[in-house]
Amino acid sequence: MIRRTFITIAFSGICAFPILAGCNMTKKQDPTPAAYNLNKPEKFSMPESLLEISGISFYKGRPDSIYSIQDENGKLFRMAWQQGKQAHAHFGKTGDYEDVSIVKDQVIILKSNGSLFQFPFTSATYPEIDHAKEWKHLLPKGEYESIYGDDSTGLVYVLCKNCDQDNNKKVASGFIFQLQGDSLFAQGNFSIDVGQIKDIAGKVKRGFRPSALAKNPLTGEWFIISAVNKMIVIADSRFTVKEVYPLNGNTFNQPEGIAFDKNGDLYISNEGSDLSSGNILKFKRLTR
Repeated sequence: MIRRTFITIAFSGICAFPILAGCNMTKKQDPTPAAYNLNKPEKFSMPESLLEISGISFYKGRPDSIYSIQDENGKLFRMAWQQGKQAHAHFGKTGDYEDVSIVKDQVIILKSNGSLFQFPFTSATYPEIDHAKEWKHLLPKGEYESIYGDDSTGLVYVLCKNCDQDNNKKVASGFIFQLQGDSLFAQGNFSIDVGQIKDIAGKVKRGFRPSALAKNPLTGEWFIISAVNKMIVIADSRFTVKEVYPLNGNTFNQPEGIAFDKNGDLYISNEGSDLSSGNILKFKRLTR
């Protein structure tokens, strides 16, 4: 009888226990950036072929088509938002491909060992790409998951997840290249101070280990995600950390890719598991 009465009260919304402040039974919301409510995504579930979706990108920021890769096959996938049908262009052998960027009409794909694959965007509509260029020695030895190409400048940024030269509990190193035609030239370095992240978040487990980065086209800020730490870091144009927010594991299963469209809307891709499909989460910009 007591149990039945409790259930009735709970569903009727009557405050039986004053200790519950304001009788608010609403699920606690995680802190989130002012411009994006990370607690309320629009979800696009991936087909089986993209269970292990990693990087995502747009062509010139156009949201009508999403380009993506997955961890195992050398294929560039393309699909329309909320349309499960997808097509792909095969560019390379089986391997651990982590991120993709489309810059100055060139597709550049990052492999976990630091190799880069490059081919013209016009080839992306063909089932087979037989002229993809592979750059094997542009980056120092390490593990990589993050690449971003700035279409306005032709600069390509690659961020290391775990490099031999770094103490990843203190710094994450990045490398900048200039894209000229179909060639890449070293242009400089950058880094993310993990201490700045700790100052805001309190702690960073196992080093920062970034899994994707993208530049907000409306603000010039960098958004960097870490699947290991389930967090998103916002930095200014010079990579000085400004804000850090948690990524709830119930929403972000394994965040591996990030991109913005030209409207400033934010997209984060999540690798799937035995219990859930891969997905892309869209967050509309709340302030323009």
